[in-house]
Amino acid sequence: MPPASTGAPTTVGASTAPSPDQLFPGAPGYRRMSFALFAAGVATFALLYSTQALLPLISGDLGVSASAASWTVSAATGALALCVLPLSALSERFGRSRTMTVSLVVAVAVGLLVPFAPNVGWLVALRAVQGAALAGLPASAMAYLAEEVRPKALVAAIGLFVAGNSIGGMSGRILTGWVAQAWGWRAALAAVGLLAAGCAVAFRLLLPRSRHFKAAPLDPRALAATVRGHLADPLLVRLYAIGALFMTVFGAVYTVIGYRLTAAPFHLPQGVVGSIFLVYLVGTVSSAAAGQLVARLGRRGALYLAVSTTTAGLVLSLLDTLAAVLAGLVLITAGFFAGHAVASSSVSRTAKTGRAQASALYQSAYYLGSSAGGTLGAIAFHAGGWPATVLLGLLAVLGVVSVTLYGSHAARVERRFAATHATC
Repeated sequence: MPPASTGAPTTVGASTAPSPDQLFPGAPGYRRMSFALFAAGVATFALLYSTQALLPLISGDLGVSASAASWTVSAATGALALCVLPLSALSERFGRSRTMTVSLVVAVAVGLLVPFAPNVGWLVALRAVQGAALAGLPASAMAYLAEEVRPKALVAAIGLFVAGNSIGGMSGRILTGWVAQAWGWRAALAAVGLLAAGCAVAFRLLLPRSRHFKAAPLDPRALAATVRGHLADPLLVRLYAIGALFMTVFGAVYTVIGYRLTAAPFHLPQGVVGSIFLVYLVGTVSSAAAGQLVARLGRRGALYLAVSTTTAGLVLSLLDTLAAVLAGLVLITAGFFAGHAVASSSVSRTAKTGRAQASALYQSAYYLGSSAGGTLGAIAFHAGGWPATVLLGLLAVLGVVSVTLYGSHAARVERRFAATHATC
């Protein structure tokens, strides 16, 4: 396989001829790789969103508003979005495995300091550093998979990594909910740090060595040219927008849901609110099944199904019964994770050069969507309650539909243009 350099072309996509030693289901090393990246996904989401389920407690203990507390989430996701592209470039020079390992180690170390933050300012600052550290992992993981896994198995492999994200998000929130109820939010954050430390050790021990990575020198001008090329690709830009819009919905809903469930008419205790995040198991299933959805419905069909599911969940969550809210969260989670898995794997298959940078730009858009969703969702909730947060989510879903419909129209126009010129 050609060198994966910062600016030089790299081979990717469905047209890439599989190498005999690329991994695929049943091949030696595939299971170890899957478990390793699953553990990395668990640690990433557990750390990145460690304060999200604790926001009502943080607000009360530190005496800050919901929108101020939401910055403990938005600072982490925003810093990740800003740093993912530079760190993906470093992975071209120093390797995917090394970049992912250093990212996890630094993020875990900061995670063990976060519980000792004396005020919300320090808490936000430490969370921003943690998010910046985690930036080295998502795009590097996507690039590692695109290099080491056969193209036909790529969607399923990325789906397993995304499934690890959902398990991390779920386990981190459940753990923090019950620990916080017994010992407070600081102890809960310490517990998440220890969970992530265990995942980091498992990741390092299990991950197979890279067979297809070749180091390339850092070249800022080549990096800029690669980024410009990706941003000039209409399909890639649409995929970036879809990832950002899906994550805006998800970030808004899960940043605010704790405030809704601890207030009237539910008045749920913190431990029970944390257990609500068991619905992340639905995301594990839907993301892992993304490959089958694409095979049956096509990429656009799978996205429309994800959009419909998310929309139904948002509307259902408006009802003031716990059963309806839970069912709504199940649908929102299933739709989001399916849409994210389809969009992120499509980026890896679409980019013809600079695989790591293509994935990094997707991750930047994705986590900027999370940061925007968390902040705007909290502001909307403060201004108009849960219905205002749902309205924000519906507007983002409408954006996904608009982008996808435009892509379908553009594809039809391109086919007609090609057919016309073929007959000339």
